[in-house]
Amino acid sequence: MSSSENKEAAATSSTKDDEKIANISMESITEGTNDRGIPATKFLDDIDMFANSFNPPASSELLIGAYSDLYSKFKAYEQQLEQKKGTYQEKLPEIEKSITLVQHLKTKKDNDEKVVTRYNLADTIYSKAEVDCSQGIVNLWLGANVMLEYTYDEALELLKGKQEVAKKDFKDVVEDLTFTRNQIITSEVNISRIYNWDVRKKREAQRESS
Repeated sequence: MSSSENKEAAATSSTKDDEKIANISMESITEGTNDRGIPATKFLDDIDMFANSFNPPASSELLIGAYSDLYSKFKAYEQQLEQKKGTYQEKLPEIEKSITLVQHLKTKKDNDEKVVTRYNLADTIYSKAEVDCSQGIVNLWLGANVMLEYTYDEALELLKGKQEVAKKDFKDVVEDLTFTRNQIITSEVNISRIYNWDVRKKREAQRESS
């Protein structure tokens, strides 16, 4: 076999080897998940051992590419969680205000009192209105342009249930956001460590060849 054929055969073999691990799986660079299934980034303590755990050994380019892709996924998820957090930060005070209002109306009904309030006619224009609480009825917006009628007790039960669920979901979102940010940091550290590992390897190879 000629020299050029040997080179071509070696190049073909190298290409096939690269194809075997061209796409490093998510399972290879993560370990476990949190309570809601967000994967935890595997911290690379021994990069040389990790690279050689693949067959053929993974190159620094493949490792950096895999962790960069994981980093991008975490950044996108971080943005989604930030939006959810903002939604709950607006939603919870609104539920609390609704509960306070219904409780106020219920107190007035129990004391056989009427409520004088203001309602919005147009921008910056309000008018006074007298609310008859004797019926013990309130209408609640449920979303999607849907409004239903409830007694005060039914309304309080519904609103407090929604408040409890929203508080739990908000707590989960805050925990997930903190967890995701930790995975972003770990991914960044891994990328930096892989890069430095590759630089050291290339320097050692240069020293050996000189």
